[in-house]
Amino acid sequence: MTGEGTVRLRPPNNTLNERAVAWWRSQCLLTTAVPVAVLAVLGAFIGPARTWLWFAAGALAVLGLAGTAFFPSWWYRVHRWEVTEEAVYVRTGALWQEWRIAPMSRIQTVDTVRGPLEQLFRLATVTVTTASAKGAIRIEGLDHEVAAALAEQLTRITHATPGDAT
Repeated sequence: MTGEGTVRLRPPNNTLNERAVAWWRSQCLLTTAVPVAVLAVLGAFIGPARTWLWFAAGALAVLGLAGTAFFPSWWYRVHRWEVTEEAVYVRTGALWQEWRIAPMSRIQTVDTVRGPLEQLFRLATVTVTTASAKGAIRIEGLDHEVAAALAEQLTRITHATPGDAT
């Protein structure tokens, strides 16, 4: 049923920056490397359990490397975002896809964050906080200049949008 004023759900138009894949890979590698290193060090110092600890470290390393090779590319293909005069649209998730739509009148704050790894890859995350029990909408993996422009655009649009954001 389509008519005047009907909104059709469609995939958001914008992809993330391609550097997000390398950023996610770095996060996966760091998340894998720390427990692998701990298990390997423990294996070097604990005699009777040495074989099991090294086996666990090796298995974790293989799984971590496989995930690092596969998941970031997949995440890049499925993550999308878009901003219109009416709402912010975000689609995330690889296995369980989540679509979030935040009407401009519900937006309370817009934040831009750049962690150390994001700074290294010249990326940023824009967080749109709404009056929703579900929580904030995050758009990760944006070029830092695009993120700054997006935060400015959202601030301008929400300021001009009537509503009380509650």
